[in-house]
Amino acid sequence: RMPKYAQQLRDHDRNPCIAETDASRKCMDDNSYKKDMCTDYFLKYKNCRKFWHDIMMQRKRNGVKPEMPSAEERKKILESVE
Repeated sequence: RMPKYAQQLRDHDRNPCIAETDASRKCMDDNSYKKDMCTDYFLKYKNCRKFWHDIMMQRKRNGVKPEMPSAEERKKILESVE
């Protein structure tokens, strides 16, 4: 059984960057943990975290709950910015 914190990290409603996390991990595994081989993956993860953090802060300022949009809501937000 996974610890509660680990479960939250795998919860699509709480963590908007699971795909980027998994891709970074896979890159590291595939490249014998040579970080310089995975720079693009790290950058995508960092950009993902920044994007959703900014959305969360905006929602918090506006009094919107929950501060992190659900996975379904995030999908609609992403579709509107593409």
